[in-house]
Amino acid sequence: MSTSPVTLMVARRVAQGRYQELIAWLHEGEQLATDFPGYLGSGVLAPPPGDDEFQIIFRFVDEATLNAWEHSVSRKSWLLRGSDLFAHPHEHRVKGIDGWFGAAGQRPPRWKQAIAIWLAFFPVSLLFNVVLSPWLGELELVTRVLVSTLVLTPLMVYWFIPLSTHLLAGWLHSTPEKSLRTAAAPQSR
Repeated sequence: MSTSPVTLMVARRVAQGRYQELIAWLHEGEQLATDFPGYLGSGVLAPPPGDDEFQIIFRFVDEATLNAWEHSVSRKSWLLRGSDLFAHPHEHRVKGIDGWFGAAGQRPPRWKQAIAIWLAFFPVSLLFNVVLSPWLGELELVTRVLVSTLVLTPLMVYWFIPLSTHLLAGWLHSTPEKSLRTAAAPQSR
């Protein structure tokens, strides 16, 4: 079993006319997970315009705690209650940064991944340093770096990098062929 954090990504397409119910159900699932041992965090990502697939991400301390939650009575009951709210569900586990960029075979090139991470990291790091520079400036270099990485790493991992990859999803997953087809397609008025 893995001893490093594990992320479960669950995709759900909303059933016709069930949008609000699906949103409430997804948030209920997040709430259920928060009370479970080994839970590190979760989030719901809304689909981009023109799509209807929501993603919910659950993160646990290791494979064993994720397995225990997955097979729990409360999760099974939750899944049963929501079974008519969605169509075509799929789930997969990811470790490390792969969880931010989708399933194997669908991930963007590493250079795009690096840009998405940098676009999340730079403004947050800059703001952190501007706001806290009066206090951080008094610290020794090692202590200053220790404090900033302790604060920024969880913020980046749980909020800002997932937000960046969600906002940049169209660009991250575009291919030269898609770009050419889109550019060549006649514009409707």
